[in-house]
Amino acid sequence: QPCWSEYLTTRIEQNMVVNCTCPISECRAQPTAAFICSIVSSEEIIAKYEKALLRGYVECCSNLTWCTNPQGCDQILLKDGLGYGAACSKCSWISCFNCNFPEAHYPASCSHMSHMTCAKCNHGFCWRCLKPWRPTHKDYYNCSALVSKAAWQEKRFQDYNERCTFHHRAREFAVNLRNRVSSINEMPKIRTLAFVLDACKVLEQARKVLAYCCVYSYYNQDTESMDIVEQQSESLELHTNAL
Repeated sequence: QPCWSEYLTTRIEQNMVVNCTCPISECRAQPTAAFICSIVSSEEIIAKYEKALLRGYVECCSNLTWCTNPQGCDQILLKDGLGYGAACSKCSWISCFNCNFPEAHYPASCSHMSHMTCAKCNHGFCWRCLKPWRPTHKDYYNCSALVSKAAWQEKRFQDYNERCTFHHRAREFAVNLRNRVSSINEMPKIRTLAFVLDACKVLEQARKVLAYCCVYSYYNQDTESMDIVEQQSESLELHTNAL
């Protein structure tokens, strides 16, 4: 039993317990959960084992995923198959289920979030596989033959990137403001500040949409609908700044 306990404890601590088999090389039998719990006495190690089982289950289910909130959240989400999930019931974060970007990025598409461009030579590549955007992707051109266009594209990229960064930082301001108001609202003899909290939430959502509108506009500048999109974005930004 001590040998088994040490063997299983090591496997659990190394995150290798899910596919753990009998230590005898010829035996492929896997220890059951009941057997592991009867052998390992440490509650801390058992807790790690249960987390490993849950993690393995979520990874095996195509319709389940973890909340992608970069601040940390252990909530399990059910994919709806539409690309954009509902807000996490625990932290209210909205994840994208179609790509590796950590949050829903409407109106920018998943391909927009994957397509990166070098600011120096304008080489297009995919940030996930690091391969040229073409031929497996699209919209890639030989930057050495189009220096003037590359320079124009670099300036254009910098302009949209600065706007996007500004809105992301303004969004962080709204989040911090909401947290501060929440702490004040919990103090005794303070009248309800629910309307301010609601305004902060609206401000946070508006800044998020404006940030990803910059990404959408950068990649769709030549489409016929861009005039309407730009007008709507300007209107939203005007009201957001007023708020």
